[in-house]
Amino acid sequence: MCQNNNSSIETPKKRVLSCIQPSGMLTLGNYLGALKNFAAMGKDPEFECIYAVADLHAITVRQDPKEFRARILSTYALLLSIGLDPQKAIIFIQSHVPEHTQLSWVLSCYTQFGEMSRMTQFKDKSKKRPENVNVGLFSYPDLMAADILLYNPDYVPVGEDQKQHVEITRDIAARFNGIYGDVFKMPEAYIPKVGARVMSLQDPQKKMSKSDENPNAYIGILDKPEEIMRKMKRAVTDSQSTVEVGEGRYGINNLIGIYGTITGKTADEVKKEFEGRGYGDFKAAVGEAVAEELRPIRENYERFISDKGELERLYRAGDEMAEHLARRTLRKVMKKVGFIGF
Repeated sequence: MCQNNNSSIETPKKRVLSCIQPSGMLTLGNYLGALKNFAAMGKDPEFECIYAVADLHAITVRQDPKEFRARILSTYALLLSIGLDPQKAIIFIQSHVPEHTQLSWVLSCYTQFGEMSRMTQFKDKSKKRPENVNVGLFSYPDLMAADILLYNPDYVPVGEDQKQHVEITRDIAARFNGIYGDVFKMPEAYIPKVGARVMSLQDPQKKMSKSDENPNAYIGILDKPEEIMRKMKRAVTDSQSTVEVGEGRYGINNLIGIYGTITGKTADEVKKEFEGRGYGDFKAAVGEAVAEELRPIRENYERFISDKGELERLYRAGDEMAEHLARRTLRKVMKKVGFIGF
């Protein structure tokens, strides 16, 4: 008599790909909006995760070589510091896998000029830096498409403002597949349910950014507890006194969002917790929650960044695993197009 062993059959893992630019010290906004989800997905047995430091994308803006190298290493160390395990996820440096730029050129020949010219980020960045509207800035969605398609991921976690990049990647992949057959898997944008759009502490109608001229406007992931508490005390609120979400109450809404994301409490639960208490108590509580959330990250970072030899060992191993996957995809693409095998 045969037994039903279906319960022992494992469901195939969903592959997830995320890339982050080494553009300077990351903020609480980067952590709560993206990195916290990276860490959660990295521990979830449902997912097979691949993470990259997207250093090639960073040179659309002029970089100081010494500072750039330091930021690349720092960003890699931060990925490890948030809890990503290189034994369970592939964590690598983009420029160390040459297949990214090779596939980018091929894909650029299957991308229409009109598609690129409609990209919102190109328009925005061109206005901000009119003195350096370079070709790389225009064509970097092809490099981003290569980043994604090389690894055939099921999901690409992005914020709402990045969905357009996944959409153009799908358009390019569909065009290529339409000509050459089933080459690329069609990736889907993954908008995490848990996360927060963290706003500036001084101007809560705009996103928190490390490029803000006012250092009190943002909290860096590596800020010390006393620094976090000081910035939180100076955070903009409003003339009212109740800790509750309300229309036009940008400052208090922002702080409730931060506190709720860290503690897992709903806006109603936060309101109930601080009923009858003033903004001073609430800001102190938010500051303490943030400081405790970031403390292990800062401690891990100090340990990783102080051992350059171990960092190199880890990223070399990640590079090798990433290149193994990328090379398989690129060879398939080159063969389909008609290049002589290499």
